[in-house]
Amino acid sequence: MNFNLTEEQLMIQTTAREFARDVLAPGVVERDEKKIWPKEGIKQMAELGFMGMMVDPKWDGGGMDAVSYTIAMEEISRVDASASVVMSVNNSLVCYLLEKFGSDFIKEKYLKPLARGEKLGAFSLSEPQSGSDASNMKTVAKKEGDYYIVNGTKNWVTNGITSDYVILMAITTTGVGHKGISAFLVEKGWDGFSEGKPENKLGIRASDTTELYFDSVKIPVENLIGEEGMGFKIALATLDGGRIGIAAQALGIAQASLDAAVEYSKERVQFGKPIGENQGIQFKIADMATEIECSRLLVRQAAFLKDQHKPFGHMSAMAKVYASETAMKASTNCVQIHGGYGYIRETGVERLMRDAKITQIYEGTSEIQRVVIARNALR
Repeated sequence: MNFNLTEEQLMIQTTAREFARDVLAPGVVERDEKKIWPKEGIKQMAELGFMGMMVDPKWDGGGMDAVSYTIAMEEISRVDASASVVMSVNNSLVCYLLEKFGSDFIKEKYLKPLARGEKLGAFSLSEPQSGSDASNMKTVAKKEGDYYIVNGTKNWVTNGITSDYVILMAITTTGVGHKGISAFLVEKGWDGFSEGKPENKLGIRASDTTELYFDSVKIPVENLIGEEGMGFKIALATLDGGRIGIAAQALGIAQASLDAAVEYSKERVQFGKPIGENQGIQFKIADMATEIECSRLLVRQAAFLKDQHKPFGHMSAMAKVYASETAMKASTNCVQIHGGYGYIRETGVERLMRDAKITQIYEGTSEIQRVVIARNALR
């Protein structure tokens, strides 16, 4: 395997790194503390083509490969994980799903503005009673003439408040389990469709997460994605790709943790020498650096397999579970190396630890990833 990045990939990396440094870094601590959505940053990400990177140019996307996407995600996440999760959802969970499973009508009307970043998407699968057990949903879509009438509640919806369009999973046939779930595209502003208050989260606080409520919402039949009963398969296939994006996000958080730890270890002097000269600190940094490189290889391999149209679900699960746990460990060590200064908000180091935690939970917990990996190994 050629581990060297192409000229285009290096350009994407440089562009994303400079954008994150110049646009996202200023005010990132304040946005986190006050839960300020990065409106200007998201707008400029769209202008750079980062909101529909892998979409075919005929649908107004960037036509880039998955490896390039993970490179950009890593660089954005090194600075602002809240901005990167907005980017991840729009790319991995919304644009990918619509391009792969949507009709030409849906692609023309909805995918194009999403890929251009003019509109923002959200993905709603979980419900108050169903998280990892995602098929245990209660939201129902009943067909009546040219419409589906939807009633139910979704939660943990990233971009739930700021989005224009929402991918909705709902039951169209009762009594048959996951085979009765279908996928729809819903527009904000339709009668009966409302949102809750933003959740007050531990991390990624500048991105919005909320509940969505459907009270006899009328969805036109042409907004059915795929066929009736395909919804759960569509969701699982989409989440396989989404996990690559979250793994890249975790990788970025871990790399930021290492960067901060190395810089501080050189500057902080105790007992007459920089703390980086102490073996106890060096071993932490060595472990962080090694595990980050392992994570990067897993992320790139998962993305490479996706680009080659080969089975990648098991590899995306490996990438996500390993990179997310690396992010948690690296950020915790970073705080420890900073001591008391790592515990206060002004340094921004404790934010890395808070942001890292969610990568072990959303788009499939670490426990679910291990189930996926074990099933593949035992098959």
